[in-house]
Amino acid sequence: MQERQHVEEIEQVLEGTQTGRDGFVAASWRRCVEQYGMDPTRAEPAHIVTDSELRDHRAQAEWLIGAARTSLQSLFRQVSGQNYVLLLTDAKGVCVDYFGDDLFADNLRSAGLYLGSNWSEDLAGTCGVGACIVTQEPVTVHQDDHFGNAHTRLSCTAAPIFDSLGGLAAVLDISLLRSPTPKRSQNLAMSLVTSAARRVEMANLMAESRRDWVLRISDSPEFLDVDPEAAVRLDGAGRVLGYTRSARRLFADGGQILGRRIDEVLGVTVDDLPDLMRDRPTEDRIIEMQGGGALFGHAIAPQAPRTALRSTRRGGPLAGLAGDDPAMGHLLTQAAKLAHTNVPLLLTGETGTGKTKLARAIHMTGTSAGFIAVDCGGLTPDALHAACVNSTGPTTLLLRRIEDLSVNTAVALAALLDARPCLRPLSTTCADLTELPMSAALFHRLAGATLRLPPLRARRDIGWLLDRVLQRRAPEDMRLSPSARAALLGRDWPGNLRELEQVIDVAVALCEARVIDAPDLPDAPQATQTIKAEEPLEQVMEACGWNMSRAARRLGVNRSTVLRRMRKAGLTPPE
Repeated sequence: MQERQHVEEIEQVLEGTQTGRDGFVAASWRRCVEQYGMDPTRAEPAHIVTDSELRDHRAQAEWLIGAARTSLQSLFRQVSGQNYVLLLTDAKGVCVDYFGDDLFADNLRSAGLYLGSNWSEDLAGTCGVGACIVTQEPVTVHQDDHFGNAHTRLSCTAAPIFDSLGGLAAVLDISLLRSPTPKRSQNLAMSLVTSAARRVEMANLMAESRRDWVLRISDSPEFLDVDPEAAVRLDGAGRVLGYTRSARRLFADGGQILGRRIDEVLGVTVDDLPDLMRDRPTEDRIIEMQGGGALFGHAIAPQAPRTALRSTRRGGPLAGLAGDDPAMGHLLTQAAKLAHTNVPLLLTGETGTGKTKLARAIHMTGTSAGFIAVDCGGLTPDALHAACVNSTGPTTLLLRRIEDLSVNTAVALAALLDARPCLRPLSTTCADLTELPMSAALFHRLAGATLRLPPLRARRDIGWLLDRVLQRRAPEDMRLSPSARAALLGRDWPGNLRELEQVIDVAVALCEARVIDAPDLPDAPQATQTIKAEEPLEQVMEACGWNMSRAARRLGVNRSTVLRRMRKAGLTPPE
């Protein structure tokens, strides 16, 4: 009887009749029939991925599981003894972590409340996780809110978890096999799951922000230091590098959040942050809002030392060239110091590693007013003099691909640099320094110091670069799926940054939704096979942060093969 009534109500909704169901439930029912071709009379079994697929999903969500585990344990302790089950799913709806009573493991597994279950709406119909993924809002799908008859006894309350760039990363779900009939009986579950999701986002933001300022915000001072409502991650110039979902309310204009200065929306600058640290009473840490009203703020200073790199490049032209990569950090520290001198610099590295971008950033950081850029291929002495004829005062002379300089032009360049000491040459080359076709005298006029840019495959900040390029070259709400991100992290990038930008451009053009998935990515060039054969294993592991799954994707082998090679080579991860 109840099953027939449920099917009849779905038919009424499809005909446009208002039955009193929540709007998101009715919309989901329509999608189940009209888009997915589902039949509510069929008792579809739970969709469980294979063990191999589960391992892949868990590997891609490794960071998330770590960030969420403490919050899940705390939440499960709060509801223990009440037959609740906690599921943490990735953004595709696959359960990657689980807390439940082992006494009911068989019943929970058959209901799909277990590891490896796929609760995406197109497979499971209307359900808590699926509806949460679609709406990106907390939802309760209670009993016959579910589309399929197989799930109408369940009550599922789910809240989304977003990464620090605003993209959906996961869903936290709290479910019951059987519950009281009134939907309001799950109000407490909704409060608990949304609070836990907020804490997971906060934990993830804090883990990413050890070298940056964090401003945590609350409407009242009582919980400011222990359980704030929102947080933003800021660079040394006060620009937003990341945020928790609750911080969106600060940017009520609906515009871009990443990259904006915090003083655009709050009456506080980066110079005011030290006054909002713990050494002041919470009730005194007041932040005025631009539109009126006030909040309470708790600032957390960068945990890493404020090195020369931080003070000279953070927020300046060099800031956008690297994330948390040790080799690039060291190079940019040197570049920041050398930028304020007249020392001629030679920038080397493979094609596409960003030599011209680095040269321009050094010029912008330095004191030279003028800027001249010439390509050395086909450059004649007359063209060189014509380019520099109007230069007066300190001027940067960018010489691209110095290895293509002809003999006659090399002689003219040496004479020009002698005659005009105001010219500061910045030269780029892809060639080995021993193969540069120039005299020792000219070489030392160009290479007072040499900065060697590492290839992209050796850098540890590829994930950061992916997010930055996507932010600049894609629509605001477009993001990478976990599988697409994993595929890109595993590439060799023989074309380096230039190839990365082109791959993102192609993916944005081919993607028909707002999430770039693996099929949207262009194929990697065949030349990567040569690189894989030549690249030392230790270098690969360093670049991958000693993550064996990522290294395996980059090398095109199984994870067990990487482990075997590491043992054979005597390599062990750093402590």
